[in-house]
Amino acid sequence: MRLVVNEPAGRTDRPYARRWWALLVLCLSLLIIVMANTALTVAAPDMTRDLGLSGADLQWVIDGYTVPYAALMLLLGAIGDKYSRRGALVLGLVVFGGGAVFGYLADSAATVIAARAVMGVGAALIMPATLSLLAATFPRAERARAITLWTATAGLAIAAGPVVAGALLRNHGWASTFLINVPIAAVALVAALVLVPPSRAGHHDRIDHVGGLLSVLWTGSLVYMIIEGPHFGWDTKAVTAAAVAGAGLVAFVLWELRHPRPILDVRRFAGRRFAGSNLAVALFFLAVFGAFYYLTQHLQFVLGYDALATGLRMLPLAGAVFAGSALTGYLTPRVGMKWTVTAGMVGGTAALALLTRVDGSSSYGDFVAPLVILGLAIGLALSPCTDAIMGAFPESELGVGGAVNDTSLELGGSLGIAILGSLLSTSYSRHLSDATAGSGLPAGALSTAQDSVGAGYAVAQGIGVKARQLAEQAAHTGDPQRAARLKEQAGQLTEGAHHMKDAVGSSFADAVAHTSLVGAVILGVGTLAVALLLPRGTATGPEPETAGEQLELVGSAAN
Repeated sequence: MRLVVNEPAGRTDRPYARRWWALLVLCLSLLIIVMANTALTVAAPDMTRDLGLSGADLQWVIDGYTVPYAALMLLLGAIGDKYSRRGALVLGLVVFGGGAVFGYLADSAATVIAARAVMGVGAALIMPATLSLLAATFPRAERARAITLWTATAGLAIAAGPVVAGALLRNHGWASTFLINVPIAAVALVAALVLVPPSRAGHHDRIDHVGGLLSVLWTGSLVYMIIEGPHFGWDTKAVTAAAVAGAGLVAFVLWELRHPRPILDVRRFAGRRFAGSNLAVALFFLAVFGAFYYLTQHLQFVLGYDALATGLRMLPLAGAVFAGSALTGYLTPRVGMKWTVTAGMVGGTAALALLTRVDGSSSYGDFVAPLVILGLAIGLALSPCTDAIMGAFPESELGVGGAVNDTSLELGGSLGIAILGSLLSTSYSRHLSDATAGSGLPAGALSTAQDSVGAGYAVAQGIGVKARQLAEQAAHTGDPQRAARLKEQAGQLTEGAHHMKDAVGSSFADAVAHTSLVGAVILGVGTLAVALLLPRGTATGPEPETAGEQLELVGSAAN
């Protein structure tokens, strides 16, 4: 037996014997690129403190990964189709691992952002390759089950990232959350060569480079606008990005409609199943990433859990994703994807609606039911959608199919963090201003506290430190009158610190409830749209690749 698999899976009459081991490698590759984002949410406070990051710096540390990741997937997916899907996966793992080492060694905001951007390029190679290799390796009869496991891995990664990062932060610095990716990427790289069969399109014309570059332009500009506008204001940069994204999208669509072999046949979006599936994926990850963004903050800052404890308390979501995935594997072939996807989206809406009950007195127990319902909803809805999207592409465009699915996912996640994150910040700031009205808090301190929930607790802590300093001065002064004044001031400041802490917690809880309500409305309206778009029926079969295959199918149907 050769150590490196060189025989393409499609060359034999039988399914590839080690396809389930190959799926494990693909899921491992998926795991690290999703964990790279979710792990950062719990490492961000330590990173901010050590590097002195501003709010803008931290935002771009997070989103420096997202822009190249979303912008490059379609072009790199097409390149993988033409030359080598496994080669794209291997190269992506090398680039991703190199970016992780760079991040581990980084000592400034600029170098961390650059490292995250390099990792984003690696992720743009890996993500569509995992789906295209899965579709090429598994026969159609088993593909839905394989995609279900792939989707369940994504759900696991969402919760596993904070757990792994939290465990590392107990004894190591934030840089260790970058380094943990390196051995996993190395194992996945070797295993890909040993277990994953090579694959590329059986026939593929020249790549539509103009269409690919236009896709990079409009997608990258759109993601940049989504990040820049809501967080930093609609200045010249954000407006310019919006204009470039709009013009780029129009140019992309017109070019693709006229090109004989487009990088993406945009006419596919006229199909109800394809359009509805992409809309469902985008809306679901808008809700999931947005909710994850503020739930982790609530658990860490308001409820006071450390990084590891926060990650562990997100695990009910991961377990529920696996349960939902098993359920959809049973239900979808029987009732059709329209009903399982709609049921999943209704469940996601219900989970966000439950979070509207959060207030300053809420405990972790109030979050368990929404997390479980949200996990079940992810498992129910996403696997059928991914299967339908991949099924819409012929064998020669599986990498493009994976890129379309993953771009919908990433755009939805970016919108979720941008829209719901911006709304959360605005709502928290307004509630905190109301809660501290008449408290005599200096305007500068209030402005600082309104920046974020972490900054609010830091202000409260600073007031408490000042109170203790005055109390110590009162204890050591020999002047009874001065001591009495200092004690009185210390008492007022202590009371003010407690009031400030309570105000920050209740204001953030109210902001979570308000943001969840808006998220539930967005997902609820989207659910109706998806339910109207998706056709009835249980079939998600692949579209014929050639006119000859179309005639064969017509002939088979007639017989």
